[in-house]
Amino acid sequence: MTELSDRDGSQQELPPLEPDQRVRWRSIGPGLVVAATGIGAGDLVATLIAGSKFGYSLLWAVVIGCVIRIALAEGAARWHLATGRTIFEGWRSIGRWTGYYFGVYIVIWGFVYGATAMSASALPLTALFPGFADLKVWGVTVAVLGLLFVWFNRYAVVERVMTILVGVMFVIVVVLAVRVVPSAGDAAAGLVPSLPDGSLLYTLGVIGGVGGTITMAAYGYWVNAKGWSTPGWMKMMRLDNSMAYVATGIFTIAMIVVGAELLHATNITLAEGSKGLLDVGDELERRFDAPTAKLFLIGFFATSFSSLVGVWHGVSLLFSDYVAHMRREVTSTEKVAEGVRERALPFRGYLLWLTFPPIALLFLDRPFGLVIAYGVLGSLFLPFLAGTLLWLLNREQIPAQWRNGWLSNTMLAIAAILFVVLCVEQIRTLPW
Repeated sequence: MTELSDRDGSQQELPPLEPDQRVRWRSIGPGLVVAATGIGAGDLVATLIAGSKFGYSLLWAVVIGCVIRIALAEGAARWHLATGRTIFEGWRSIGRWTGYYFGVYIVIWGFVYGATAMSASALPLTALFPGFADLKVWGVTVAVLGLLFVWFNRYAVVERVMTILVGVMFVIVVVLAVRVVPSAGDAAAGLVPSLPDGSLLYTLGVIGGVGGTITMAAYGYWVNAKGWSTPGWMKMMRLDNSMAYVATGIFTIAMIVVGAELLHATNITLAEGSKGLLDVGDELERRFDAPTAKLFLIGFFATSFSSLVGVWHGVSLLFSDYVAHMRREVTSTEKVAEGVRERALPFRGYLLWLTFPPIALLFLDRPFGLVIAYGVLGSLFLPFLAGTLLWLLNREQIPAQWRNGWLSNTMLAIAAILFVVLCVEQIRTLPW
């Protein structure tokens, strides 16, 4: 049994090393959940805009973004499996400030994200069922549906439903990408790194925006909720994570293809935020037919609602463990695997926080100060995650075979630098 020294000098036992569990393709699941949760309507708009402005030139940035996300998610899950402790135990060993920072961040983030997720999921429904209900009614409806679904179900059911939603959004977007007749030569050329004039910030955004922020930290919890809680599941986790982000890469490339072929050639400018996806639906109807436009809106809804469900479950799981951590409870992966955190009062409390207070933001303009706080804290999280994983996974207390190698260190270092640059840029462009 290996030991890990906590910040206060106490010794924590690590799980014994076990032979690798048998890798089964049908067991893949947590990776799809984290990838689907991380791809929201905002990411769809960002990739469409990149395609509409620069054609296929930024396809290479999608590949790099997926590789970076694989490294981040793998590092978070590797900590859980190698130590038998959740990520909060690692953060606590770095310093108490990590808990204070995360507590402020998760409360503000949840309040603003709740309204964003409601609006994004409601937009395609208002377009699919015109005159049936307005945006606010649809927003409240999908939020309450997400609440009830997560409240009464455990991870296994969440994973099955998320897998269906992923399949819907993936098939629809890839089919659309094929229908707009992509140029194979231009697409292949886009895999060669290049920076067209004025594309630097878009490139960084594509690299940094492929698949999630706070939900990257939730991957270790979903791995544990799946029942993978010892080092013996390491190979299975790595396969699961890699395949999920390969699928994410294909999905994102398909969106760039749609943007390049559908919008770039016709000089169509998307509206700001998720409403830009309605413009895409209108253009698909003009170029093809109404069923094609409706198919896209269904994919739009599957993307937005899968992100909502994933956040309602995964971030509530993080918050539940955070509260246990602040109470100085042992944050073991076994408790996550057994569903203890999903049944805890903080889990359900945060579910309510995500659902009901943000409804006010559907009826009011976002408070100015809250927007700034959300932007600052949100942009700081991924540098925080990448930096802390670099620190934790290079410590001598981690069993040698699970410490970072040169590749993991390189990718996490690149991620930390990239997200710091994006953080500075996001803060600089906030409406101060």
